[in-house]
Amino acid sequence: MANSTSSRAFIDRKVRPLVETALADTRVVLITGPRQAGKTTLARQFSGADRPYITLDDAGALSAARADPIGFIRGIEQAVIDEVQRVPELMLAIKESVDRDDAPGRFLLTGSANIAAVPAVADSLAGRMATISLLPFAQSEIHATPGRLLDRLFAGEEPAVDGNALFGDELLTIVLRGGYPEALRRSTSARRTAWLEDYVTQILDRDVRDIANIDQLDRLPRLLEVLAEHAGQLVNHSSFGAALGLSSVTAQKYVAILERLFLVKTLVPWSSNRLSRLIKTPKLHFLDSGLLATLREDEEEALKKDRSRFGALLESFVVSELLKLASWSERRVSLSHYRTKDQDEVDVVVEDRRGRIVGIEVKASATVRPQDFRGLRQLQDAVGDRFVRGLVLHDHDRVTPFGEKLQAAPLSVLWSM
Repeated sequence: MANSTSSRAFIDRKVRPLVETALADTRVVLITGPRQAGKTTLARQFSGADRPYITLDDAGALSAARADPIGFIRGIEQAVIDEVQRVPELMLAIKESVDRDDAPGRFLLTGSANIAAVPAVADSLAGRMATISLLPFAQSEIHATPGRLLDRLFAGEEPAVDGNALFGDELLTIVLRGGYPEALRRSTSARRTAWLEDYVTQILDRDVRDIANIDQLDRLPRLLEVLAEHAGQLVNHSSFGAALGLSSVTAQKYVAILERLFLVKTLVPWSSNRLSRLIKTPKLHFLDSGLLATLREDEEEALKKDRSRFGALLESFVVSELLKLASWSERRVSLSHYRTKDQDEVDVVVEDRRGRIVGIEVKASATVRPQDFRGLRQLQDAVGDRFVRGLVLHDHDRVTPFGEKLQAAPLSVLWSM
């Protein structure tokens, strides 16, 4: 099962129906996510004679768009424009165009930087643009399973496995592979590592310049390595900066750039007026566990012998899978983390718009103890009836009850439901 990517020529993306629906009723649709996550492949499925494909990775198109953004857009009735973050000025030209002709589906854009987070862009296209996130392959996409865990949990269903749970060395393998399509096409770990190393180099050499003007570009590779060693920990910009001779403010700016490029993800702290001893610091994760393993130089054979470093990889893997599930969920949910000053924690708090909560704790071990539910029980007490479910996801193949609405469950429920 872990080798399913090599045997399937095409993997359906779960967000494709969202793109199709948005094009039917919204003037501009932006598919945003990391480079090499599959945005171009998805976007080209919507191109054709009536919606031509234009990529700003092409030198001629890039030069023309930069020289005259308004002229570049003028006269285009419909188009797919790939890598739009390379010419942010196009967004204002697109706004003018869709204000003159407000037909739905006029522009399908892709961006490898989170251009929608730029205030000027967000303000100019407010009400005119739908943004859809496309991350590297989710396990539910690779294994062609429903990928409805969040919807089913919020609907009140119990966690369940289908008899094909992955655990032990098989689980370790899929975590180390991550989800980038090009990396998964490589047949050996050495080839995947080489691709991921080149991938990081290309992003830091080129894409950073498209979205930011920074003085010490040469510090970013080392910063990324420092962040990799702090994955799964609370963000500490002073510590990150000290390791590189940067100020806390500069380190914070650089981490924000890496987040806009979809390399890292910070989970905001969950808050409640009923609890006064909560930590109010974000938590750092990487959006792809394979990339994280490469940066940490964590190799499969070494981890099989000593799993002490596996926990950080596994937690980022789970956060990434949950973000992917949330990107196509029928519910709009937010992800945060819970930690008290007494070090009790819940790795991921998933909250819907009604304030209902699913808490998820991640354990790399096969054994779960009652004390592993301490943070989940505190969260359950704090939110009362709004608490839907608390799960400790761990390296096992069975679901085990630990109290009302509390279970230990295999990590493979992330894709088996």
